[in-house]
Amino acid sequence: MFSVMAGEASPIVYVIQEIAGTREGRPKINIMGAAHFGKFKFLLPELSQIIFSPGPLVFKLRKGLKHYTQKDYLLLTGDPAIIGVACSIVSDITNGKYKLLKWDKQERKYYSIEINLHEKGKIEDDGF
Repeated sequence: MFSVMAGEASPIVYVIQEIAGTREGRPKINIMGAAHFGKFKFLLPELSQIIFSPGPLVFKLRKGLKHYTQKDYLLLTGDPAIIGVACSIVSDITNGKYKLLKWDKQERKYYSIEINLHEKGKIEDDGF
């Protein structure tokens, strides 16, 4: 499990949406491996969607992510549009530096990926 120094808060794994099937008691995927990185905090129910009026959902995400710090993680689950909004909100809070968890199918475990949107470096033209 994760280790925490005295006086330091435990990292939080912000799960963007409850896993599909949670309501029936049969989640489609098992995210328990991500608990290695911190305590889970679920932000939205599994059936949440951005349709025509994203305002209320953005407000709910902002409220749920207001205490996000650079030591916490995002677990990208659910609607891709909601994932994009959550990443944008976290980037706004942390000035472009945040961590997310990526599932590796071959190794069958989660890896931490550190994002720094303001990282300086040479941009190669790979022909894309």
